[in-house]
Amino acid sequence: MFKKSDVFIILAVMISFVVSAYLWFVIQDREQAIFTAIWVPSIFTFGIYFKLCALMSTKR
Repeated sequence: MFKKSDVFIILAVMISFVVSAYLWFVIQDREQAIFTAIWVPSIFTFGIYFKLCALMSTKR
């Protein structure tokens, strides 16, 4: 169902989200928390891009 690369991308997103929440609620460093939260959609975007590239290369 999930490939190893999919698990790594989801794990990276989860780690980024947890670090962002930790910075926001525990450390109270709002700027660093927002900066880290911006990584979540970026990691998803790269994951989707690499997944589409892999799918396109197998169909040829």
